[in-house]
Amino acid sequence: MPTAERPHRLTDGQLQEVLDLASHADSVELKLTVPDSERRSTVDALGMDPLDAQIRQVFFFDTPDLTLNHHGVVVRARRVQGRGDDTVVKLRPIVPGELPPSVRKAKAMVVEVDAMPGGYVCSASFKGTLASPQVRQVAAGGRAIRKLFSKEQRDFYAAHAPEGLGLDDLTVLGPINVFKLKFTPEKLRRRMVAELWLYPDGERILELSTKCRPGEGIQVAGETRAFLAERRIDLYGEQQTKTRTALEYFSRALQEQAPV
Repeated sequence: MPTAERPHRLTDGQLQEVLDLASHADSVELKLTVPDSERRSTVDALGMDPLDAQIRQVFFFDTPDLTLNHHGVVVRARRVQGRGDDTVVKLRPIVPGELPPSVRKAKAMVVEVDAMPGGYVCSASFKGTLASPQVRQVAAGGRAIRKLFSKEQRDFYAAHAPEGLGLDDLTVLGPINVFKLKFTPEKLRRRMVAELWLYPDGERILELSTKCRPGEGIQVAGETRAFLAERRIDLYGEQQTKTRTALEYFSRALQEQAPV
């Protein structure tokens, strides 16, 4: 079963921590996962058209016991319909001021605060775009994992991964099929994103999100919360994280397949 947490309001101390982190971030992303029992009503309430969604395949790379994840490192690659392949090496949680200046100022580096009911995390993502499709070949074992990542991404990985654990030592975890829809609901006048993650065991996670500049977080959160509440969308249901759910699913699957 996926890991889920019942949200609670942030304390004043936690809210101050979010504001401090956001002041050094590039953006803030506000997120909410919707209970699957309310997925259809949410789609209708927000006027989403599934035919406008973009198809994606998401692959993670880790050890079967999720060594990287336990060290706060996430390595991911995606195949994106109509756009090509991309990659990321992500570190979380982080304090932006502790990143080396050369890393923080890199064009491919994005520091973002993710906030959801009851929790938040600041992450540093070293992103990459592939000139030609390669992710499918790597996932099939026909090409080394390290070939997907730039030198800067590999250096970032080496600086934060456990010593001796190279990219080519990792296991392919995936794919997860994802439908991503960008839309602007009436009366909100703000771009939102809906992602429906379809897990191999039939589990589904629908996540709603919107991004804003660091100084707009509280205002945008209030406006978005009021808008969703008016449409009777559950703001206090169990929250699930897409990445952790995916990693835990594949880790269990590998352990079940391992010989006794």
